[in-house]
Amino acid sequence: MVLKITPSGLPQCWLDVYAAVTEIVCDRALYTFGEICSTLHGGYNSQGVQSTIDVPQIIVGRKDPKELRSIPPLLNRYLFSRDSFRCMYCGEKFHHSLLSRDHIVPLSRGGRNVWTNVVTACKRCNGHKGARLLSECNMELLAVPYTPNRYEYLYLANRRILADQMEYLKKGFRNLVA
Repeated sequence: MVLKITPSGLPQCWLDVYAAVTEIVCDRALYTFGEICSTLHGGYNSQGVQSTIDVPQIIVGRKDPKELRSIPPLLNRYLFSRDSFRCMYCGEKFHHSLLSRDHIVPLSRGGRNVWTNVVTACKRCNGHKGARLLSECNMELLAVPYTPNRYEYLYLANRRILADQMEYLKKGFRNLVA
C-alpha cells in the first residue's frame, strides 16, 4: 500500500499500487518520497525493452481534496485495533470474532455512537454490563476512549506499514504508541 498525503502535509488515504501508479502517470502526484515499495513491469517496445515504473512508499497529491473527514468512520475493525484487541473491562486480549462494541453510556440511556463513548469489550463483559452504567454494575474502564486523528486512523486502517510511512505517520500520533 502507498500512503497518499495532501500538498499541505495531511495524510489522506491508502492507495493500492495500481492506484498509486495511476496518480503518478496521470500527473496527479506533486512529488513522491520514501523507499521504492514495488516495481511494476509493462510491455515491450520495438527494441525489446520492457517498460517499468517504480512505486514509492509515499506520494503527495497535486490538489487538496475538497473535503477531508476530520473524524474517522467508527467501524469495529478500527475500534478493536485502537484498543489493541483487548477488552477494556477485563484486560484480556481476544480474536476479533470474540469482541464486541460496548457503549459506555448505553444508547438506550441517551448515549451516542461516537468514538469517545465506545470501547472494545469481550462478549462476556459486554453481556455482564448490559444496558447499565459502569457505576451500576461495579465495572471500570482500563483506558479512556478517544477519537483517533487522521495519522492514528491511517495507522489503525493498515497494519502493514512500511518504515518511511510509519516515520511520517508517527509524527502526528497523540494517543498511540507504536
